Amino acid sequence: MVKKPEPLKPAPGTVESAPGFNPDQLVQDSKDELSKVIWPSRQQLISESLAVIAMVTLSATTIYLVNNLFSWAAGKVFV
Repeated sequence: MVKKPEPLKPAPGTVESAPGFNPDQLVQDSKDELSKVIWPSRQQLISESLAVIAMVTLSATTIYLVNNLFSWAAGKVFV
């Protein structure tokens, strides 16, 4: 039976990367993609952030009130 040769090991102190992986190409591609992004203006960022905060507050308040309603109803039924 013939033994398969062992794969070559990198020299000590070197970083081994996957075949076909090029870190420089990754950085360049990332820069290219980020240049295509349409960033929001400061005014857009603030107004949309306030809208998200308002919706989260509204949702949390609704859940809290419904929870209290069910707790009150359960107390009336089971006590």
